[in-house]
Amino acid sequence: MKEIVLNNKKNGMAMLLLFGLLYLAGIGCVILGGILLDSKIGWGAAPLALGILWIGAGWIPFLGLKVLKPQEALVLTLFGKYIGSLKEEGFYFVNPFCVAVNPAAKTKLNQSGDVDGGQNGGATLNALLTGANQGVEMTNRKISLKAMTLSNSRQKINDCLGNPVEIGIAVIWKVTDTAKAVFNVDNYKEYLSLQCDSAVRNIVRIYPYDVAPGVDTTGDGVADEGSLRGSSELVAQRIKEEIQQKVGEAGIEILEARITYLAYAPEIAAVMLQRQQASAIIDARKMIVDGAVGMVEMALERLSENHTVELDEERKAAMVSNLLVVLCGNRDAQPVVNSGSLY
Repeated sequence: MKEIVLNNKKNGMAMLLLFGLLYLAGIGCVILGGILLDSKIGWGAAPLALGILWIGAGWIPFLGLKVLKPQEALVLTLFGKYIGSLKEEGFYFVNPFCVAVNPAAKTKLNQSGDVDGGQNGGATLNALLTGANQGVEMTNRKISLKAMTLSNSRQKINDCLGNPVEIGIAVIWKVTDTAKAVFNVDNYKEYLSLQCDSAVRNIVRIYPYDVAPGVDTTGDGVADEGSLRGSSELVAQRIKEEIQQKVGEAGIEILEARITYLAYAPEIAAVMLQRQQASAIIDARKMIVDGAVGMVEMALERLSENHTVELDEERKAAMVSNLLVVLCGNRDAQPVVNSGSLY
């Protein structure tokens, strides 16, 4: 489906004034016809019938008046045939029998500009959106061309190691082709939401939550250090590209995708926390031992260089043991002073 942009003259105000004058003329014809009939003039029935006919059917041309604000569009069909889209702001007059089409008009997603912000008054707002008033319904059939943010619910997905993680994303999108959005898919909002969920699952399954050895996340056959936690921008970019491939046929452009929430699933969160704590303790201990060994080596070298104390191998071993205990211990050492002989 190819989009046709209508460049109609924005003559809605002129047509509104014209139809208003014609209505006044119709009312004048009814009054004139009634006066002539009372005066027994034979041709008084003609203006009376004409006035009644216009008053009864004169509301039809008013249906062709369309008002568009900036970043709004109307997709118009005439007896089932697509005739074009209005995409510029202004006051238009089109064929009164044209119908605005928007199958996603009543679809509510968790996104900006498309949800009821509060519980109170929600029923009233819903009644306005779904009411029988044609002006309100026509406004609801307009397609927004603004950039909107879609935030789907968090999903529980297994990463490449099989660990369940919860992830949420925010997708910034807009409609670029109104004809594709209306006619190529049944409901472009639901279609976008489903494709976002599918893309997140496809990409998250490629990555581990944290860096893991022997994992290839790029598909080049070489293990890398990609992870959901450490490569969030790259993961978000791949999710954006995945979504764009799916929704391009629906006339939607994905501007940006961001990860808004990432955590282990509750059933394994405590275990993974213990694992991270154990890993941190091991790393800290390793650093402490490396530093302690370096300090002991430095102490022995300084003592040997200055010939401060001559130690045999047994005494050096004892000194090394004592220094390591002091340097690697969790608590402050309690010194014991030997007042006797070194030997």
